[in-house]
Amino acid sequence: MPAPDVAALLAELERAEPDTADAARVAVEWLTGGEALETISQLDVCEFLWYTLPIKVSGDRPTIARALGELLRLGGLGRYAALCDSPVTAEILRVYARDGEEAGAAAYHQALEETGVLPPNVAELSWSSIMGPEELGAHLACAAALELAIVSGDPVDRGTLTTRWLTSPRSELGGDCWLHRVHGERLNRWVLGRGSARRELAQPFEVRLHAPVAAPSGTCFEPLRWLLALAVNGVPLTERSNLTRALVLDAVDRFGWDAMSTRSVRSEADVPALTTLKEIAVHELGALSRTGRRLELTPVGRALLDDPVALWTEAAPTLLLPARGEHDFEVSIRESALMLLVDNGPLPYRELSERVADVVNGEGWRTAEGGQVAPPDLAAPLGELQRRLDALALRADCSWDAPWRLTGAGRSAALAALRARALRPRQYAGMG
Repeated sequence: MPAPDVAALLAELERAEPDTADAARVAVEWLTGGEALETISQLDVCEFLWYTLPIKVSGDRPTIARALGELLRLGGLGRYAALCDSPVTAEILRVYARDGEEAGAAAYHQALEETGVLPPNVAELSWSSIMGPEELGAHLACAAALELAIVSGDPVDRGTLTTRWLTSPRSELGGDCWLHRVHGERLNRWVLGRGSARRELAQPFEVRLHAPVAAPSGTCFEPLRWLLALAVNGVPLTERSNLTRALVLDAVDRFGWDAMSTRSVRSEADVPALTTLKEIAVHELGALSRTGRRLELTPVGRALLDDPVALWTEAAPTLLLPARGEHDFEVSIRESALMLLVDNGPLPYRELSERVADVVNGEGWRTAEGGQVAPPDLAAPLGELQRRLDALALRADCSWDAPWRLTGAGRSAALAALRARALRPRQYAGMG
């Protein structure tokens, strides 16, 4: 049932304009969900007019929008009523009708961004497109704060205000802050996961991953620091854009990496860990860029080289970033392997792959042929994880046939990567 104030307004509108009242009733039921009219925000009105109305509501949509405007005007919400009658709303509805849902959604997102009330992604939090109750509450609270700032003429930066609203203790949350609430919700969702074996494996990590994982004392990611330091003066490349043989030999000697060939090392292609290190630095961190036949340090790379904490924060999560051609299945395998490795002693590859297979089968993953996942199906993603661990010097022994055991820094990096994975925003397929 509509809230009393809405019912009174509808009755008044029905006496004056019966046809308009019917359309307004449809609109306000979608907009408020039966709550009082004063609970709505500008974001609510925009999302109804520019997304819900053209996608989910049948009927003469321009008429419904205008009818809602009449109702809001009667309720003293002239600023929101103006949105219903605005040329922007009329144009967005035309785009949906003329060009289809995808074009209409693009117009909606652009218009919503231009209102200034949409909370932006900030360093502390990237918003999900699929929000749980806590995140939705945080998003609406930040949007309301932005709207109030605009109406008050307060020239506060959107990102600054969003960060402040997310991180400040709130009395309505019992002294907690919205950021903690969102992180707790995402972490709990990640722990619950799919399948009893996965939940049992992940459950002990819920408390351990609640707070950020601090960088271990001393230096870490030595191979990455070495490559970035070389790039200060430029790293020469071969005609095929590989690292030179002299540099490859130096890397093998420094970090004890295995080569794929039994003969002497001839090129970067013989040392997979080094190629992976370069991929991480160039494509995932943006720390290096190729200029002609040289790798050069980018401003991002300079900042990482100068700030060990920033290097830790950015590099540790790369253990679970999808490589080119990888999807959730492969990353899930690496994720399960890291959880097993964090607290276990040396694990022979065969035992690790069998235990990971049990977990991913319990999650419901299947092969392309529809059969259960077997250890041989894990070779590529586990190989990718091995190369990443070795590239960042996080395995105690990087020989190809050595049992898998993480160093102290490796255990911390694994926890940091798992936390980043757990706290990532949920997106619809195709949205990243």
